[in-house]
Amino acid sequence: MAIAKVRAEVDSQASAPPVGQIPRDYNFAADVLQTNLDAGRTNKAAFVDANGTKTYGQLADRVARFGAGLRGLGVKREERVLLALTDTVDWPTAFLGCLKSGIIAVPVNTLLTEDDYRFMLADSRAKCLVVSEVLFPKFEKLIAESPDLDHVIVSGKNPNGYRLFDDIIGSDEPEAYTAPTTADDMAFWLYTSGSTGKPKGAVHCHGSLKLTADLYGTPVAGLKESDVVHSVAKLFFAYGLGNAMTFPMSVGATIVLNGDRPTPDSVADLLRQHPITVFFGVPTFFAAFLNSPNAPKKDEVKLRRCQSAGEALPEEVAKNFYNRYGVEISDGLGTTEMLHIFLTNRPGQNKYGTTGKGVPGYDIQLRGEDGLPVKQGEIGELYVRGPTAALMYWNNREKSRDTFRGEWTRCGDKYIEDEEGYYVCCGRADDMLKVSGMYVSPFEVEAALASHPDVLEAAVVGWQDEQKLVKPKAFVVLKVADRASEVLLKALQEHCKQKLAPFKYPRWIEFRAELPKTATGKIQRFKLRAEGQS
Repeated sequence: MAIAKVRAEVDSQASAPPVGQIPRDYNFAADVLQTNLDAGRTNKAAFVDANGTKTYGQLADRVARFGAGLRGLGVKREERVLLALTDTVDWPTAFLGCLKSGIIAVPVNTLLTEDDYRFMLADSRAKCLVVSEVLFPKFEKLIAESPDLDHVIVSGKNPNGYRLFDDIIGSDEPEAYTAPTTADDMAFWLYTSGSTGKPKGAVHCHGSLKLTADLYGTPVAGLKESDVVHSVAKLFFAYGLGNAMTFPMSVGATIVLNGDRPTPDSVADLLRQHPITVFFGVPTFFAAFLNSPNAPKKDEVKLRRCQSAGEALPEEVAKNFYNRYGVEISDGLGTTEMLHIFLTNRPGQNKYGTTGKGVPGYDIQLRGEDGLPVKQGEIGELYVRGPTAALMYWNNREKSRDTFRGEWTRCGDKYIEDEEGYYVCCGRADDMLKVSGMYVSPFEVEAALASHPDVLEAAVVGWQDEQKLVKPKAFVVLKVADRASEVLLKALQEHCKQKLAPFKYPRWIEFRAELPKTATGKIQRFKLRAEGQS
C-alpha cells in the first residue's frame, strides 16, 4: 500500500491529511543524489567537516562505492548495518550507501554504554558494524559476542586489523546500482532516545525521508540552495537527520558537521569560521550558548533562521536570543516515531511559550483519558496523524500497538490548545503532577524558574511530602554555581509564586551542577523522580 494513501480510518469524524505524491518505485538515496547532480551541483559543497569539504559529486561517488563495498562483503538487501559514527562525511556516505543498496541502516547514539550497544546489536541482528575509531573500544568486547555480526568497518585508523572505511570506498570503480526499492520499503531504524526508559527501534521507510523534506524542510523551515546549515543535534537523532542531511540535501544546500560533542565554545567557533545561515538547536544548548562568554557578537554571524526542538523552549531564552542576534528561534515538536517536526512556530508568527501550530500535512488531536477529543483550552494527550509515521517498533508488538493506533500516533505528551490555536506543552504524560487535586505542568514551573536571571535551567518532578502527598520539587542549575544559597532558594520560590497559581510553586529546590539528559538534550525527569522513590 503506497505511503501517500490513506490507512485504516480510526476517527471517522476527521478527514485524512493531504500528503505529497511519491512514486511507488522509489529509493531516497538515489533520488536525492541524482536530483543534485541533475541540477548542476556536482562541484557544489555538500558537507564540510574537520577533514575538509566534499562536493555533491564526490558524495555520490562515495555513496556508490560504499554500497558496492557492502554488497562485495555479502551484505544483502534488508539486512541490517549498525552505524556508530560521529558526525563526519562518513556518516551520510554510509547511511545513503546502505539505502541505495536496499540495506537497512541502523544509526545509533554515539554516547551510549557498552550494555546499550550489546542490546542494539542483538535486537537489530546487524550483519555489519560501521564504527568510528574513537567509539571502537565500546564495541571491542561485543564483536565476538554477536553471532549475527559478520563484518566490522572502522572509520579512522585501524585498531585491530578490521577493514577500514577508506579502503571500502577506495576500491575499483563501482557499478552503477540502485536497489529496486519502493516508497514503503524499510530503509532505516532509529532507536528512541530513552527519555522514558529502554530504547525501541522505530522502523522507517524510504518515502518518509522525502515527505519530511516536502512537508517541513522546504515550506516551513524555509531552506534554500544558498543556505549553510549546522545542527547541534547529531545525525543519529531523528531531528538531526532531517536538519543536517535530508532537508539541506533536498535543496542543494551546504552542511557543516561537527564530529565532537557540541559545546557553546565549539559552536561559537563554527559560527565564526563558516557563514552558517540556518541553525538547529535544542533549548538547553541555546540557554548555555547565551550564557557563554565566548558567544559571538551579532556582527560575527550570518544567521537568518533558527529552530529549536526536543523540549519546550523557555520564553526568556527565546527573547534573550532575539535581543542579542535579531533572529527568532522557532520552537517545534517532532518525535522519533514521526521522524521530524509536525508542530511548530514560524518566523513572524512565533508565540513564545507555545510549540506553535500543526505543519500542513499533519492532523493534531488532544484526547482525554476516555480517548475522546478534549475541548479547546483543556489538557489532553497529543495524537498526530501524518504520512511519516514509523511502520512499527521492531520486535516489540505490545509497544507498537500502544503507540501506533491506525492512522494516529500516540505521542505521550500533554498539551493545551489555546484560544488562538497555538499548542502549549504541559510535559510528558508521565511527568504531569496532580497537586491538591489539580494538574500541574512541570514545564510551566520550569519556565517560571528559567525566567529568573540567576537560573540557567531547571527540571521539576513530583515529590512526596511527609504525608505522602505529591508536590513539585525543582532541580536547578545556576548560571553561576557560587550563587547557590538558602536566600536564593527562598527568592526563587517567591519568584514562582508571583508568576504561578499558589499551589504550583516548588516546595523544595535543590541546586545541581547539571541535570541528567539524553545525548539529544532531553532532560530525563524519570531519573530525578527515581531519587525520590529510592
